Amino acid sequence: MKNLSLLQRMTALSLLSSRFPLTLASKSTLCSLTKRHQIGNTLFILHHSSSAATKASYFRRISTISSAVAAGASETDSAAGHVGRPADAQSNAPMERVVLPTNESSESLLRIRHTCAHVMAMAVQKIYPNSKVTIGPWIENGFYYDFDMEPLTNSDLKRIKQEMDCIIRRNLPLIREEVSKDEAEERIMAINEPYKLEILNSIKDDPVTIYHIGDEWWDLCAGPHVESTGNIDRNAVELESVAGAYWRGDVSKPMLQRIYGTAWETEEQLKAYIHFKEEAKQRDHRRLGQELDLFSIQDEAGGGLVFWHPNGAIVRHIIEDAWKKIHIEHGYDLLYTPHVAKADLWKTSGHLDFYKENMFDQMEIETEIYQLRPMNCPYHILVYKRKPHSFRDFPIRLAELGTVYRYELSGSLHGLFRVRGFTQDDAHIFCLEDQVKDEILGVLDLTEEILQWFGFGNYEVNLSTRPEKAVGNDDRWEKATSALQDALNDKRWNYQIDEGGGAFYGPKIDLKIEDALGRKWQCSTIQANCLLFP
Repeated sequence: MKNLSLLQRMTALSLLSSRFPLTLASKSTLCSLTKRHQIGNTLFILHHSSSAATKASYFRRISTISSAVAAGASETDSAAGHVGRPADAQSNAPMERVVLPTNESSESLLRIRHTCAHVMAMAVQKIYPNSKVTIGPWIENGFYYDFDMEPLTNSDLKRIKQEMDCIIRRNLPLIREEVSKDEAEERIMAINEPYKLEILNSIKDDPVTIYHIGDEWWDLCAGPHVESTGNIDRNAVELESVAGAYWRGDVSKPMLQRIYGTAWETEEQLKAYIHFKEEAKQRDHRRLGQELDLFSIQDEAGGGLVFWHPNGAIVRHIIEDAWKKIHIEHGYDLLYTPHVAKADLWKTSGHLDFYKENMFDQMEIETEIYQLRPMNCPYHILVYKRKPHSFRDFPIRLAELGTVYRYELSGSLHGLFRVRGFTQDDAHIFCLEDQVKDEILGVLDLTEEILQWFGFGNYEVNLSTRPEKAVGNDDRWEKATSALQDALNDKRWNYQIDEGGGAFYGPKIDLKIEDALGRKWQCSTIQANCLLFP
C-alpha cells in the first residue's frame, strides 16, 4: 500500500469491515472438479487470501473514519494457538481493548444462564397463562427463550423480570426426573404444549429428562442447571430485548416472541458487561455504515443484498486495488469469471451433493438448467484445464475477487455479517508435489503480510481435518493434511487441531483474528484439495 496517499491509507485501514460481503475473503470453502479431471503429479491448493474481510478493522481503526470521509476520501472460547509478529516488526499502537469480565464458557456460568432461561419461562407462563413454550438455551453472554404468545414490547420485560426475582428469592429447588417417552408425551399433551411435543418426537433417547422448578413448573430438558433458584444473584440478571423469531428459523412456520437476557455470577460482572455492550454498539457496523453513508440493504431488492454507496465504493476500490497489486507481485494471474453456470458443473464439482442446501434454486434458460455460483473454485479449474501444461509451467497461481451467492434463511440475515451475495478474494494454486511446501509457506507469508496492513498481529490458528461426509480416499486426505501441518511446523506457529472441521473436499488452515472487543472472527483459509491431490 506504499503507493497510496496517507489519506487513502487511513481510509483503507479504517473502513475495511469484518467479512464485508463486499470485498474480500469470506469463511467459504473449496470445491473441485471430480475424478473426471485428475491432475497427474500436481497438487491443488485453495488460498482464501489473508485480506479476509474482517469485522475487526471497523472496530480497531474506527476513530479515523469520520475525518477521512469528511476530507473527501472520496472501510471463541479457545485461544490455544497465537501467532505474533517478530519483536522488530513495525506496527501501529494497539487501540484500547474492552474485555468481558469473565470466562463466559465456565460451567457454573452456563448452568446459571440455562436456569435463568427456565426461570424466565416459568415467569412468562405465570403472567401469560396462554403462552406456549418452545426452546430456551444458554447462549454467548446470556440466554433466550421463544414463546408462542401475543406480541411483547420492551416495556413488558420489567414485569417479567420482577416475577423472575420473586422465583429466585423463593429459592426453589431444581429437580431432575427421568421418564419414558410415552409418559413424557402424556404429560406434554395434558398441558397442551405442541412445540414440546414436536421436540420430544425428535429425541431418539428413551427415557428422557424433565427438570422441575419446585412443584409448580417443569420443562423437557437435558440440563444442566444450578441446584436451586437461590443460587442465582438476581442483581446479576437482566432482560435485554424482545424480538420476533420463526419456529425452527422457517418463515413458513409461526412467528414466536424471543426474549433475550444476560446473566452473570455477580452484579459487578453484569455492570462490566453492560459497559462492554455499550462499547460494542458504538462499533456496530450497521450503525457506522448508515452514519458514514457506506452501504445499505434495500427491502425493494431483497434481504442480504448489499448496495455500496459512493463512500463505501471508494473504500472498496482502494482495498481491492491494493489486493490486486500484491497478488501480481507474488506471481498470481488475475481472473474474472461468470456469476452463473450450468447445473451440470455443480454436479461435477460435488456441490449439488454436498452443498445444495446453501445454493439458490435452479433456473431454466433455453432448455438448459443454470444455477448461481456459491463458490468460485470450479471456474478456476476450468481456466486451468483449457490447455495442456508442461511441468515448466508450474506453479500456476490464479486469483479472483469473485462474487458468490449463498442461500440464507431470512431470519439468519444480519447486516454484512450474514448476507446472500458477497465478494471474496479467492486464489487457487496448481503445483508439482515437490513445490507444495514452498507454495503453502508462500500463502501463509502473504496472508500474514495483508493482515498486518490492518493491524492484526495476533491470531488463532486451527488445522481442520477430514469431516464425516467427505470425498477422496484416506491416502489423499492424509497426504494433504500432512502438507498443511508441515508448513505450520516450519513457520513455528502454535495451532490446534479441529478434528472433523475440514470441508468436504479437503483439510484446511483457518486463521481467526481478534477485534478491539476481544471477539474472534475467522478470516483466511488455506486448503488442500483431496480430489485433485496426487
